[in-house]
This record gives sequence, C-alpha cells and structure tokens, in this order.
Amino acid sequence: MALVVTVLVVSAVARRLDWSAPLCLIVVGVVASYVPGVPEYHLDPEVVLLGLLPPLLYSAAIQTSLVDFRKNRGAIGLMSVGLVVFTALGVGVVAWAVIPGLPLAGGIALGAVVAPPDAVAASVVARRVGMPRKLIRLLEGESLFNDAAALVALRTAIAALAGSVSLWQVGADFFRAAIGGAVVGLVVGFVAAFIRARLNEPVLDTALSFAVPFIAYIPAEAIHGSGVLAVVIAGLILGHKAPQILSGSTRLASRLNWQTIAFLLENMVFLLIGLQLRRILAEVGESGLSLLTLTWICVAVLGATILTRVLWLVGIGTVKRIERRLLPGKTRAKIWPWRYSAVISWAGMRGVVTLAAAFVLPADTPQRAVLVLAAFVVVAGTLAVQGMTLPTLIRRLRLPRPDPAEDALQEAAVLHDMTRAALAKLEEIRQPDDPPEIIQRLRDRLQHRADSAWEQLGRQSALAETPSDAYRRLRLELLDVERRQFLKARDSGSADDDVLRRVLERLDIEESMLDRDEEEPEVEGRELRTPAATAGSCKHLAHEWVEKEPSSPDTCAACVAEGTTWVHLRMCLKCGNVACCDSSPRRHATQHFHESRHPVMRSFEPGETWRWCFVDKQLG
Repeated sequence: MALVVTVLVVSAVARRLDWSAPLCLIVVGVVASYVPGVPEYHLDPEVVLLGLLPPLLYSAAIQTSLVDFRKNRGAIGLMSVGLVVFTALGVGVVAWAVIPGLPLAGGIALGAVVAPPDAVAASVVARRVGMPRKLIRLLEGESLFNDAAALVALRTAIAALAGSVSLWQVGADFFRAAIGGAVVGLVVGFVAAFIRARLNEPVLDTALSFAVPFIAYIPAEAIHGSGVLAVVIAGLILGHKAPQILSGSTRLASRLNWQTIAFLLENMVFLLIGLQLRRILAEVGESGLSLLTLTWICVAVLGATILTRVLWLVGIGTVKRIERRLLPGKTRAKIWPWRYSAVISWAGMRGVVTLAAAFVLPADTPQRAVLVLAAFVVVAGTLAVQGMTLPTLIRRLRLPRPDPAEDALQEAAVLHDMTRAALAKLEEIRQPDDPPEIIQRLRDRLQHRADSAWEQLGRQSALAETPSDAYRRLRLELLDVERRQFLKARDSGSADDDVLRRVLERLDIEESMLDRDEEEPEVEGRELRTPAATAGSCKHLAHEWVEKEPSSPDTCAACVAEGTTWVHLRMCLKCGNVACCDSSPRRHATQHFHESRHPVMRSFEPGETWRWCFVDKQLG
C-alpha cells in the first residue's frame, strides 16, 4: 500500500512540475532505502520478468496499430533486433575492457541487459512536445520487440559464461525463440479473439484479458521460445480485432482497466529499482575496486550505451544514402532527414527490463555486483541525461508537430463517410410503418455528429461558440440538474437501488460522451494556434462571394488527368475550380490555392455549405 500511495503522490507532483516521473520515483526509492525503518526489499527478477513484464507488454501491444506496424516493420526490425545485437556487442567489448577480471561473455551479457530502451518514457516526452507521430510509432514498435531480442541475447551470453557456445547454437537459439514465440502468440491471439467475440459481459471479457498475457508467455517460455514475442503478437492481434469482436462498453472498460494497470506496474517497478541501490552498493563494496575505478566503469558503460545507438542510426542513414546514389530508382521519401535520426538516437532511455535483466545474472557471474551497478547507472543516467534534454533537442531541431487542423479534417472526413453510409443504410432498412419522427431523429443524430466534427476545423475562428459547443454546454447544465434530482430520489428512498444504478449509468455514459475534450492540444504550455487564430474575424470569409460556374459537376479534373482518385470535392469561390480535398492523395484544392492564391473554397459535397479560408485557416 505504501508503494501505491508513493507512486500516486510522486507521479502527481512530477506531472505538475513537468519532471520525469520515472526518474523522480528512482530518486525517491534511493532516498527511502536509507531511511531507518524502511524494510530492505529484494527484487526477485522472476517477479518482473514473469509477473510484471507480460502485462506491461500486453497493455502496450493492444494500443499499437497493426497497420502502422506493418508500414514500419523494416525500420522496427532494424531497431529492435539489429540495434539490440549491435549494442550488446559494443557495450560488451567496452565492459570487457574496463572491468577487471570480466570475461567477454560477461561483458556481452551486460550489453544485452542495457540494450532495450524503455520507449514508454520516450513516447511520453515525444507526445508532450509534439514530435512527429511516425517517430513515436517507431519508438513504440521498437519497445515491443527489442525486449525479446535482448532477453534471448542475455540467455545466450549466460550460457556462454557456463561453457562454450558455438555460432550455430546462437543462431539456433534466436531462431527457436522467434519461431516458438510467434507460433504461440498467433495461436493464443486468435483463440482468445474467438472466445472474446462470444462473451457478452464486460466483466468476463476484462477478466479473460488479464489472463491472456500469462497464457501466452508461460507456454512460449516452456518450449524455449520468446515469451515476450508471444505476448506482443497476441496483444497486436487482439488490439486489431477489438473493434470487430468487442462491444463499445467492453472496449471502454478494457481500455481504462489496462491503462490503470500499466500505470501502477510501470511506476512501482521504478520505485522498487531505487530501493535496490543500498543493497547494490553494499555488494559492490565487497568487490575490492576503488571508487575511481567504479566511477570510470559506470561512465564508460553509460557512454557506450548512448554512443552505440547514435552510431547505429548514423550508419543506417549513411548506408541508405549510399544505396540511393548507387540505385537511382530509390525514392528520397524512404530516407528520413538527419533531424529525425538525431531525435531517435537520443530517445534511448532505459527502464524496467534493464534492471530486471540485471538481476537475472547468475550469482556466480564474475563481478556481478559491478554489472548490476552499471546497469542501474545506465537506467538513471539515460533518464536524466537523455530524458531531460530530449524536449530541448526536439524544439531546437524544429521537427514538424502534428497539425490539429489536419487531424480535425481527417476526423471530419471519416465521420462524414460513416454518416453517409449509415443514412443510406437507414433508407434501405426502414419499414413503411416506421414512425417518421423516429426516422428524422436518427437522421438528425447522425448529421449532428458529422457537423460537430466539421466545426472543429473552425475552432480557431472568431466564433465564440460553435453550435456543438452550445449544445454541450447546455446539456451539461441539464445533466447537473438531472443528477441533483437523482440524488433526491436516492436519499428519499423512492426507488430501488438497482433501478437507481441503471439510471446513473445512463447519465454517466451520456456525460462521458459530452466531456470529450474538444479544445486544441497544448504543447509545452503553448497552444498550437496559427498566427491568424487571434487576429479577429476573417475578411475573406466575410466577403460576399459571387459563386462562379463549377468547372466540373462531380469530378476532380486534375485527378482524372493524373489517373488518381479523390475522397471529397471542394470548389474555389473565386473561380469555380472543383478539386479534391486534403484527405485525397493529391490534395488538388490546396494545390490550387498555392498556385492561384484564391483564398476561400467551399465543400462541393451534397448537403454541405461550409467554407474554408486557406489564408487565415478559419471555417465559415
């Protein structure tokens, strides 16, 4: 209970002060380990590797897009396997050179321990400062699979410490771990999806989801496969199938439960890591090495851990650029700018798996206490050095932030297509005796959802309140009145408790739909606003435009000429040019603006009259 309360307090304070919560928890744990009366706790590695790591990986996997993973599978493979092996060898050689009496296999074991970054910490920083989403996807994908490669490398290095291991055995170990873990993950993922599709109660489904990571992990490890890989694959499958097999209430319950579990487990481990330092230092004191030697060892290992990641990213970029010159057919888009590589190379903070893997080292490992201390320094050092400077690096490199206007446009386009499909289905399934007022109510509800999404494009406009904002404000006030009346009924005992709970559940569901944060996201305390957002009303939208004859009745002529397709059509109010929207591959409406400087276009879709100013980025 003390661990949970400490995690809650420290995390809340760290968020308020904009500090690194994992680093703060480690510091608090270190300080607490020297407080008289605090019990000394030995963190059993099996508790982390078997009890904590599977649910943490599963929680991350079910929230990872399988579509995005497929797009980035090449880069993720280079980072999660190639970089892990490179780091294990590079750090291993450095550790072998600086730690007296350490065999090379022991150095490689330490390299495998510190190889997998904790991309959770990196992605939290990245989202806060507005790093491009494709980089965040790469970091998250890397974190899902690098643990498997690192633990297999560690197992091989430990075997080498005990005796000779041939190169053939190393390859066979990697192959068996990958194939075994993948097969178990696929089987568990599809079987669990089959069962969950037939569970109608959120409680039963959530209970089953708690067991899935362990059902995948334990059998995979039993056949000497990668339990980590099995958990990740099962999680990816279930996360991808969730919209098909689970109801809305079940998905909501599962999402909230797993977010809570991941928060508590991840942060409790960082606190427990800090509590280990006193015991680690006591064991290191028996090694006979001087303070200067220990400092040099820790600094060298930390530096090698950071440098190997940088060298790997530089090497990949160099090889791709050489390949592009030798093979002119390679497109420039496949090579990331050096700024992207710089950020990814610096987003290498270590975390839970590194410390857990350090304690896995056998008791008879030469200089084991020194290796564990070095791993601890790598975790704390990367969280402090890289974690605290990563936001500054991202800002200095001026990476393009996610565009809230583009997000709103994509959301509106998706909801627009969904609404059109639903309205068409409504006309198909309605019966002659269906009440007209019910049909109209359904139409209004569908149209309101689509309209409210389009209104988000104009949130920076001079309008003080959009119609959807007004509806939400008024409905929340009415819900407050209804809740007060509910409390009167409860306190007076005029209705049965089961009835009251069902009524309250309806109120809560509706309020959760209304409470969606429609405001623009803030990045480092600064709202993502365009310069024109506070400039007052838009003169281009206020102008009385005389609409010209459309250049085409129902096609984008530019798309037809290029042989491409479009999603929606827009019409320029200045000249009548009809072109495709920004959700279309070629974005000819925006291209027309850049070529002609005609400021305002309107939707050319049936039943839509909204307009958009390209200059001031405002809706009208």
